[in-house]
Amino acid sequence: MTTPEPRDTAIKRLKMRSMRRGIKEMDLILSDFAGRALDGMEPAELLLYDQLLEENDHDIYGWVNGQFAVPEHYAEMIARIADGARGIVRPGVFGGAIE
Repeated sequence: MTTPEPRDTAIKRLKMRSMRRGIKEMDLILSDFAGRALDGMEPAELLLYDQLLEENDHDIYGWVNGQFAVPEHYAEMIARIADGARGIVRPGVFGGAIE
């Protein structure tokens, strides 16, 4: 039997995984989101974010910048991530529109 991971340990682990991605853009986008959002998340949201971090960085980047369709189960979280990624995805451009 495994012991559940304490909440503060899980948040620290997720923040570290958010900073150490495969591409620099995702390091910036996800570490910013993790710093703003993880402490206020419910346990189910933390679990979903943990699952999101298992996805390929290029897929996540495409979802965040609107290049690819977002899987339904990630739609709300990707929208929250994308909202904070303005200017990081492409300076001055988001979702193909100039800001």
